Amino acid sequence: MRPLFIDCSPFMHDRLAEVLPDHAAHLDLHIGDPATGELTRLAAGREIVLNGHSYFSAADLAALPDLKRIIFLGAGASSYVDMAAAARLGITVETCPGYGDRAVAEHAFALLLAAARQVAGMDRDLRHGHWDPLEGIELGGRTVGVLGFGGIGRTFARIAEGFGMKVLVWNRSPVEGHEQRPLAEVLARADAVSLHMALTAETRGFLHAERIAMLRKGAIVVNTARAGLIDESALLAALRAGHLRHVALDVFDAEPLAPDNPWLSEPRATITSHAGYKTPEASRRLIAMGLARAGIPGGEGR
Repeated sequence: MRPLFIDCSPFMHDRLAEVLPDHAAHLDLHIGDPATGELTRLAAGREIVLNGHSYFSAADLAALPDLKRIIFLGAGASSYVDMAAAARLGITVETCPGYGDRAVAEHAFALLLAAARQVAGMDRDLRHGHWDPLEGIELGGRTVGVLGFGGIGRTFARIAEGFGMKVLVWNRSPVEGHEQRPLAEVLARADAVSLHMALTAETRGFLHAERIAMLRKGAIVVNTARAGLIDESALLAALRAGHLRHVALDVFDAEPLAPDNPWLSEPRATITSHAGYKTPEASRRLIAMGLARAGIPGGEGR
C-alpha cells in the first residue's frame, strides 16, 4: 500500500504539486485534519505515514500493527507522536530538520524588531483611530542572548550580528564556531533573549520564574520554538510587573488561543499564530525532504 499523507492542508497540497506534479501516482492524501477517532481508520494497513501535525497517541500506535514508519514533516516530532510507545512497538519516527531554519529565524527577528519598536501596538492604535507615535529602542549595539544553537539559532545569530547586535550564546552541549557563555551570564547581560531549543523532558519549563527573574530589567523575550520551554504564567507576571519590556510569541500552551487568553489583551505582547515556519520556500523544502524519506521518486534533490 502506498504511503499516506494523513493531514495535508490545502496550502501544503499546493506546495506538493509544485515539488512533484505527478504526486497522485506515488502518494495517497487525506486533505485536512482527521476527525476525532479517524486517525487509525485512515492509517490502517499503511506501512508509511507522512504526518504534518496530527497527534499519534500510544493507543493509536498500538491499533496500527502494519505501521513501520512515521515521517514527521517538521523537527519536533515528540510534540506529535508518543515516542516511547513508537519505540516500544518498533515504529521508526523520522523528522525533517533544517527545512525551516531561515524562515523561523527571520520570523523570530521580525518579532524582535516589532517588540523593540512597538509596531503591533501602533498598528492596533491607528486602526482604532488613535494617533500616538510610541517610543522604541534601537537594536544596533545591544546584546541578544540566543538560547539553543542549532540551525535556527545559528541563522538567527547571523541575522542579529548583521544588524549590529552583540550575540551571547548558550547551548546545552558544546558548539563549534561561536563562544558559549554560562546561562546566568547570558540572562543577566542580554537586552533580549530568543529561544531556539527543542522541547524535551529536560527543557520543559526551562525559562521558569527564577530564570525570568535573572533577566535584566527591560529585557525582551522572543519565543518561536515551543511554548513548553517557558512558564507562560510566570512570563506574563514578569511582563505585567514591569520587569520585562516586551514579550513576542509565536507559540502557546494551548493553540489556537481561546477568546479569553490573557495574551490577547496584553498591550506589551506581540503575538503571531505559530507561523514562523510558514513560507512557500520552507514548505517546498519540507515536502521534498518528506518525499525523499518516503522513497518517493522525485523527492530527492528538490
